[in-house]
Amino acid sequence: MNHAHIPQTYEEWRHCITVICRQPLTMPYLEARIAALNTGSDPMTARFVELYGEAQRLNAITWFKEGRHDF
Repeated sequence: MNHAHIPQTYEEWRHCITVICRQPLTMPYLEARIAALNTGSDPMTARFVELYGEAQRLNAITWFKEGRHDF
């Protein structure tokens, strides 16, 4: 059985986003994800919480905010 790894640190999260998903961390992308993850009515955010839980949503927000420090 193949289980996806859920990032537990900023470094793991960054690797997942930039290497595995091949998503560049641009300021517009970071800001859009922070806004979406802070919007309870956003369908993708609701699905994220359903799959990974509220604690992981809060972690993701923190990591997206931390990503802004690279600019």
